[in-house]
Amino acid sequence: MYHGTAGDAVPVLLQSGLVPRGTRAYVFRSIYEVFLLLGAVVAVVVIGYMLYNAYKYRAGNGYDADVDRPVLGELPTGGGGGKKLFTSFLLSTIVVISLVSWTYGTLLFVEEGPQADDTMEVEVEGYQFGWRFTYPNGHTTDGVLRVPENRSVRLVVTSDDVFHNFGIPELRVKTDAIPGQETETWFRANETGTYTAQCYELCGAGHSFMTADVVVMEPEEYESWYASTERNASAENATTEAGA
Repeated sequence: MYHGTAGDAVPVLLQSGLVPRGTRAYVFRSIYEVFLLLGAVVAVVVIGYMLYNAYKYRAGNGYDADVDRPVLGELPTGGGGGKKLFTSFLLSTIVVISLVSWTYGTLLFVEEGPQADDTMEVEVEGYQFGWRFTYPNGHTTDGVLRVPENRSVRLVVTSDDVFHNFGIPELRVKTDAIPGQETETWFRANETGTYTAQCYELCGAGHSFMTADVVVMEPEEYESWYASTERNASAENATTEAGA
């Protein structure tokens, strides 16, 4: 996970409100929409200018045979001493630099994650062929991750055996599970429901069956479930101590 410092322009961009914040799905959708809109504008300008010149210099439009027409492969003459070329180059530079800075600031937010006080952390361990989740209170589940709605969840991911890759496509979450190492990612689900986590690293014969359910619950429902896991853990500890 990236922990470096950005340039001077990035913090200003982050504080300006121009960088989309929210769920990972919303952030990546915003990037897609900006690139789609910009691509559409560029396409309209380029194709429109091309059609304009094709119409202007069309055959049989009343030009004399001696008129100085543009020739394929040669630089056009006139045009105000290169003003058009300079203007187009300047505008292209401004657009590209602005787009790169905005995208970098957006992806930096995705990498760092939200710095919310209510962010919960869950440990994720991959094994052939399943996923194990450990909550802050020590409770462990196999194959099912339960999280509350509208709360940031930080995942600390590792592997028990070979390389895996933990991903929740609907929530735009994906990170490596490496034996002996930990990687981090985060997500925030704004709708209740059940999503599917999958392994995206070919890890053996059971790779295609290496899935887990991600259950997004109402906050009150999640708190009730989480409290029940603490009571069960306390009861188990008391039973173990009595038997000892």
